[in-house]
Amino acid sequence: MIAETATLGCRLNFAESETLAALAPAGEPWVIVNSCAVTNEAVRQTRQAIRRAARRRPDARILVTGCAAELDPGAFRAMPEVDRVVGNARKLSAFGETDVKTPVPAGLIHRVKSFVAVQTGCDHRCTFCSIWQARGPSRSLPFPAIRDACRRELDRGASEIVLTGVDITSYDGGLGQLCQRLLAALPHLQRLRLSSLDSIEIDEALFELFAGEPRLMPHFHLSLQAGDDMMLKRMKRRHSRADAVRIVERIKAARGDATIGADLIAGFPTETEDMASNSLKLLDDCDVVAAHIFPFSPRPGTPAARMPQLPAGTVKARAARLREAASARRSRWLDSLVGTRQRVLVEGGGKGHSDGFAPVRIDGADRGEIVDARIARRDGDLLICNRA
Repeated sequence: MIAETATLGCRLNFAESETLAALAPAGEPWVIVNSCAVTNEAVRQTRQAIRRAARRRPDARILVTGCAAELDPGAFRAMPEVDRVVGNARKLSAFGETDVKTPVPAGLIHRVKSFVAVQTGCDHRCTFCSIWQARGPSRSLPFPAIRDACRRELDRGASEIVLTGVDITSYDGGLGQLCQRLLAALPHLQRLRLSSLDSIEIDEALFELFAGEPRLMPHFHLSLQAGDDMMLKRMKRRHSRADAVRIVERIKAARGDATIGADLIAGFPTETEDMASNSLKLLDDCDVVAAHIFPFSPRPGTPAARMPQLPAGTVKARAARLREAASARRSRWLDSLVGTRQRVLVEGGGKGHSDGFAPVRIDGADRGEIVDARIARRDGDLLICNRA
């Protein structure tokens, strides 16, 4: 019996959850809750997931792991629903010693799209973030392990590989070279996608791939966080606003069909209205069509938690304004795709994503099929397609 999982947070957690589920003892009912600590809301949702799992599976034992469990294990051990708490450093030995080493090579998702971890941990110290404490320093998986994991997932039926980690652009030797080596070693790998990128760390080899490698999917999600130089400095980010705009311009020049996603924090401590407006304008300046907006959440023990905080209402209002603007930009982008031809990976139930990561529905297509489709219309945040 493969254990049930409840995964919160990043794609690295999803990869690790799949491996943990396979390592669970046969015949023992377990629910693995892989937690997130990126915001206070993520920690709250972890507790909620634990209670929900206990109600749904009263016969099962509950194991809690992940970043929230690493940072505050006592709080989760105190929950009556929880049977075992294991931090990130020992999560792959949660059910006894194993020869699987952190970081986890891969985790298959629905036999169509596979998240393959290439590194874990982070060497940076952004003032709002506690993940470096939960994950430790950056550690890269050796190329043979990544290559073999990708090959194994492709052989098991994956149509797309997504490289993931905490900070994949810090990969030893460069993320671009890693991608080049993978694509050369695996000619049957037809769709390679990247998870969140630290824009200032994008190397020249990766820019070369942007320009000339059709197997690299053209959606790039950037960890921008703010559009104001003072906010970026107080966040201890390593890029400026001008850097972000310049890098997006370079991506777009290299790859005409590139689409841009971004993480942005609203209401960071000391943020003025003018500073908030600069982040709002960044959506246009960087042509962001897939924004993840986070209202600032002070994480215990971080420098930002000790800075002068904004009123909760101000933070909420600024996050809502950013989300509204991002939603309007996304709607315009989806509308612009109506009437165009797009290549679509069907991920299940007739739904999937285009190469540029537009969400689509195409009836009558099989899961795992890659379809040339014509976009007929938009239905909310979903594009309705017909075969081209």
